[in-house]
Amino acid sequence: MRVCVRDESGGAVADASVQVQGDSGRRVVSDATGCASLTVLGEQSRLEVAHAGFDGVVRALGDEAEIAVVLRVAAREEAVEVTAARTPLALDASASSVRTMSPQQLEEAPALTLDDRLRQVAGFQLFRRTSSWVANPTTEGTSLRGLGSTAASRTLVLSDLVPLNDSFGGWIHWNEIPQLATREVELMRGGASDLYGSSAIGGVIDVMTVTPEKFGYAVDLSGASEATSILNGLLTAGDRNLSALGAVTLFRTDGYILTAPEARGAVDIPSNVHSQSGRVEMRHGVGSDGAVFLRGNLLNEARSNGTPLQTNATRIWRYATGADWTANEAGRFVLRLHGTNQGYRQSFSSIASNRATEKLTRLQVVPSAQMGGALQWARTWRALTVVAGSDVLDTRGTDDETPVSNGVHQATQSISARQRDTGVYGEALWQPRTWSIAFSSRVDWFNTFDAKAVGVKPTPVLPTVAETIFDPRLGVVKQLGGGVSLTASGFRAFRGPSMNELYRTGQVGQQTTLANPNLRSERATGWEAGGLVNVRHLGSVRSSYFWTQVNRPIAAVTLRSTPTSTLMQRQNLGQLESRGVSLEAEIRPMSFLTLTGGYQYANSTVTKFQADPTLVGKWTAQVPRNSATLQARMERQRWGVFSVDLRTSGQQFDDSANQFRLNGYAQVDLYAEHSLWERLRVYGSVQNLADSRIEAGRTPILTLASPRIVVFGLRFH
Repeated sequence: MRVCVRDESGGAVADASVQVQGDSGRRVVSDATGCASLTVLGEQSRLEVAHAGFDGVVRALGDEAEIAVVLRVAAREEAVEVTAARTPLALDASASSVRTMSPQQLEEAPALTLDDRLRQVAGFQLFRRTSSWVANPTTEGTSLRGLGSTAASRTLVLSDLVPLNDSFGGWIHWNEIPQLATREVELMRGGASDLYGSSAIGGVIDVMTVTPEKFGYAVDLSGASEATSILNGLLTAGDRNLSALGAVTLFRTDGYILTAPEARGAVDIPSNVHSQSGRVEMRHGVGSDGAVFLRGNLLNEARSNGTPLQTNATRIWRYATGADWTANEAGRFVLRLHGTNQGYRQSFSSIASNRATEKLTRLQVVPSAQMGGALQWARTWRALTVVAGSDVLDTRGTDDETPVSNGVHQATQSISARQRDTGVYGEALWQPRTWSIAFSSRVDWFNTFDAKAVGVKPTPVLPTVAETIFDPRLGVVKQLGGGVSLTASGFRAFRGPSMNELYRTGQVGQQTTLANPNLRSERATGWEAGGLVNVRHLGSVRSSYFWTQVNRPIAAVTLRSTPTSTLMQRQNLGQLESRGVSLEAEIRPMSFLTLTGGYQYANSTVTKFQADPTLVGKWTAQVPRNSATLQARMERQRWGVFSVDLRTSGQQFDDSANQFRLNGYAQVDLYAEHSLWERLRVYGSVQNLADSRIEAGRTPILTLASPRIVVFGLRFH
């Protein structure tokens, strides 16, 4: 029999051990092509394949003369990431700064939602400091590398090659994927448009989900202060080549009053949310490591935005199908087809200066739909891996606005448009001995067209925009030995304006932001250099210096401001620049103690803006200079788990003119867990232990981040 051993990208695995199970006397080793030949006696029916760094495979044999066996990278003994190169790669061979949040870290984080869990990574933050469990969805854009965000993110969030950024606005619905269906999260910092296209200026956040393989179940029930309750459930099943998954998260909270106590009035009420998300998936195995699948995801949520008349609601149906297969010598193929149907609505009001009364001013309904597809191929020849692919996103959206005057609904005004982003990319990864050199590039055709206004007087000019964008990237890693490696990379990246920025007027509190149909894409150039020290059994330290310059960044520029209201408009701001350093460490000084920490210094400022030179030198809105995290985790089998988390951030500004300063803060969180029986655990956490006053935004009314939150829960699995 001829046995050919491959890795997950389709590359040959040389020097793999191949033998009939229990018969080490006839063990053979695969050659440079990954293949080996051995004799199999009729009564022997199981083959065993192993290689250092991979999980071993034992499989039944039939009467075939040649078979292919795929080895998966061993689970986390050596850190491996896939996001930076779109193919499995050892962490010390990646030129990118990558942080992986493991299943354990996600589960034990003292947080209610995914975005709060990711705050353990220094430099990660939302547009404002408010968590997504009380924030307006349009403020849930995320920022990496000190580049800031508006409603839209300068960071791409995806899962299994499917973008999770809102199809109309670019913000993130952090509750969309049920909690127990999330396996781990990879955060890649630095421009990545060379492989991922629009929005990947600050980096890519890849949410990796549970793949059903066998029967399993889990239930997580918790309650928290502010009348909060969360129910998470997961059920998986598998038999031979068929497997399935079902997951659900039910989340509700009465929330808290966002407005600072000294500014509150009779109209201020808690910002509450009721949210339900569900996920189902069916998979059918193909060959030794291939599969076809069908997946559906639903998010339904309703929110109060802090006053009786300001509310919003979102419903998202997301569906995907695809296939993964290895075609022997041809390589590894990945196909994805996906679509989204979404409905979003929001109401707006004007509030009296004493915040005693409010009047409804506008109703907004925003339906949108998105369809996309991706095809990727990867192949390895000894030290060379080649990746190539193409993807397309087609989005259609409408903004229906109904003005309300003295309680009377006026004629509805509508603007509809269509966007399409088509890209092709390729990467060559060469790993000779102690080097890792990756060159990748991508061409995008980003178009906004078919824009129409109905009922709008005067009729606006809605231009058609077509842009062709080329984004290359070069990354180099030199391994010096002893677990030390040096890294360097340079890149170009871009972000196209969302339809929300082009056509929709938004309001948060008493801050109104006007749309601008003449916006153009943001273009970025940057480079990073750093090093990684990895000491076996002790831990690792990674540091890097980063510099990114963004031309035509889209920002909300203040047009008019009063003590109770602010009018802004989205504009291409000329140029901003972010430069700084980051440091991350994970150290295990004792068997029961793990220390994890990070620090980021980001000097992010406006460097050009001809329309208003007074903005030059101002801090980029919502970006602090200093931010840091530190966690100490202790585990004893008898007592369980106990961890202390510290998060701190320096001052920042809420606006481009730096008029509204937000003070720095420090927050301490606690987490404890104890096993009652083999499958039952009890846990508790305290967020913001000292009940610190954390300033979240000035719109221009001061709003606050969450107070002390106490959580108790049970996990059964």
